[in-house]
Amino acid sequence: KRMADASEAAAAAEAEAEANVHFEPLVQLPEVEVKTMEEDEDTLFKMRSKLFRFDKEAKEWKERGTGDVKFLQHKETKKVRLLMRREKTLKVCANHPVAPALKLQEHSGSDRAWTYVTPDFSEGVADGEYTDEIFAIRFANAENAKKFQEQFVAAQAINSADESGAPAAA
Repeated sequence: KRMADASEAAAAAEAEAEANVHFEPLVQLPEVEVKTMEEDEDTLFKMRSKLFRFDKEAKEWKERGTGDVKFLQHKETKKVRLLMRREKTLKVCANHPVAPALKLQEHSGSDRAWTYVTPDFSEGVADGEYTDEIFAIRFANAENAKKFQEQFVAAQAINSADESGAPAAA
């Protein structure tokens, strides 16, 4: 019986020694600074939501992404834009200025969602291309949807004051 215990202990020690193997990487990669293009902006509002866009051809709502929607104000120009990135991949799913002409409407049948039509720059940012999109943005509850609506209206007021030449209120 002692021989069996000794051989088991030796096998366990050998397995543990194998588990502590260390490999050096073949290629050393330098650390890269990633620019999000948000460095010159202040975040006025940030909340988790789900964004949908209306597909006119299929006549149905298609999910654009889930993540944090933000209102970002540029430090120099004071313009406010809406930016939303998908969770995990951080791909931009909405990027547009909060223009004073935008009409935020309650989504039919839901007190926690809003719809609006806007030119969106999320797909063709590098080329400066945009497409007119019908967006629906949904929140976890009606209270969060109301906060979004209040911030949306406040951002429109900042942008309209900036366009008229009056000093923008923060």
